[in-house]
Amino acid sequence: MVRANSSRENYLTLVSNGEFTLPADTTADKGGGGQGFRPHDLLEAALASCLNISLRMAAEKLGVGLDQVSVSVSLNRNAPEGPSFACEVSFPPSLSLADRTSLLAAVESCPVKTTLSKPLHFNLTQATPC
Repeated sequence: MVRANSSRENYLTLVSNGEFTLPADTTADKGGGGQGFRPHDLLEAALASCLNISLRMAAEKLGVGLDQVSVSVSLNRNAPEGPSFACEVSFPPSLSLADRTSLLAAVESCPVKTTLSKPLHFNLTQATPC
């Protein structure tokens, strides 16, 4: 579970899983201070980090030497067919085409990607006072 607590500074919000905390905010033109990740950045970050971790796990399982991999994710909220994520993976140039192909196939089952691919439902309830 993750909890988001408001700060005294406009829209600055501290997001914590109980062990780690990160700042979330909105941009100055929307009244925020731009002091943290925007909420949609966090969606992109969740998918990018899960893809990166899944790629490294798959490389380890397949016995592929992967000392570095970079994943970029961009959310397009305005696509006519609905929101979509564009994901780009950058492998080291030394990695063979066969290994790249195997790793990309293995990462199709990334848990965050799998979750975001399903219909989502939201249950908003009022909790006890802060």
